[in-house]
Amino acid sequence: MALGMGDPRKLGIVSETRKLHDPLVRSALTAERVRSDLAVLARGGLDVATFLTEVDESLRRAVPYAGACYALVDPSTRLLTKTYKFGDLAGRDDHDMEWAHIEYGDTEPTCFTELAALASSAAGVHESTAGDVVASRRMRDYMIPYFDYGDELRAVARSGDHVWGGLALFRGGGEAAFDPGEIDFVASLSNTLATGIRAGILARIGAVAVVDPSPGPVVVIMDAAGEITHLSPGADERIEALVSGGGAAAPIAVLGALVARARAWACGLAPAPPRIRVRSTAGEWQVLHAAPLAGRDGHHGDVVITIEAARPPEIVPLVVAAFDLTSREQDVTQLVLGGADTKQIAARLHLSTYTVQDHLKAIFDKADVRSRRELVAKVFFDCHVPNMGDEIAPSGWFTPA
Repeated sequence: MALGMGDPRKLGIVSETRKLHDPLVRSALTAERVRSDLAVLARGGLDVATFLTEVDESLRRAVPYAGACYALVDPSTRLLTKTYKFGDLAGRDDHDMEWAHIEYGDTEPTCFTELAALASSAAGVHESTAGDVVASRRMRDYMIPYFDYGDELRAVARSGDHVWGGLALFRGGGEAAFDPGEIDFVASLSNTLATGIRAGILARIGAVAVVDPSPGPVVVIMDAAGEITHLSPGADERIEALVSGGGAAAPIAVLGALVARARAWACGLAPAPPRIRVRSTAGEWQVLHAAPLAGRDGHHGDVVITIEAARPPEIVPLVVAAFDLTSREQDVTQLVLGGADTKQIAARLHLSTYTVQDHLKAIFDKADVRSRRELVAKVFFDCHVPNMGDEIAPSGWFTPA
């Protein structure tokens, strides 16, 4: 039978067609497509730079913005380790030190460290300040004068108790502020972003070129104005090696974050001196830590930053955390890495051997391995295999070949 004008089937088709022309329906459909696309990307085994580039291209279809900055953080300290900028922020790092001092020297509800501690994973400055965006020092003294932005939407990339990074989206002063629906949508992507970042870290495991370990720590001293005043030999090269390809910004923001947090610690506003783990372009893990200096003449304000090759015990917890294991699975993994067998693990953790076997199966699935031997190899590959055969130095690292 042909479909006539009064046929209910045709009326249904017309109704669905009209829905697709409804802006709200189109927006919701776009958001769902973007959410689905990002979920696939997050599990695609992409390196971090490629993953975030794809995220930026997809996300702006659902939430338009002028500029974006994606950040990686050390999950144990939640301090900045790398940034990737897109849109009209691409290539703009001329004021990164000033941003770092504001971000890590002050405390306001939408700074990343505060947002990471909240149940909600995203916030908009316009929404949080009831439209009074200049109440935020970051907007008043930085975003508005330097970039003419009128609003910022921030989100953290969270997986369980670990925060792996975050993003900041910006709109110009003449554009509409981010609305609650957009903020909620970006918040819903928190775990997906964390999954992609974790996968990006693991994607490099086992794919690292053989490198000689750094000959020793280097030192950088920065003054109260955020300028580098002293460098030990080799420090310039080590700083440059912290920059990776794929759009990562210069490391000045990372150094600035360490300086700001070191000063906050000196004032009793931070629980410990700052310390982060960062991977160099050659694939070598570095540990950066900072501490404030005080001269005998009473001069204050200088900060010393030490950069040195990370020892395996400092990197193993980060790699294990990237597998997204439960706390009990992490306990089992640590004992496996220590050489304990099933009975020893059961006795140590007061579990049955059957429960230990169940945990091991879950660990193998998450780490994409089939045995304890493969698990140990995957976790330690970065730290040991590239230099296997070299002598061990007192530091616990391999001596230069």
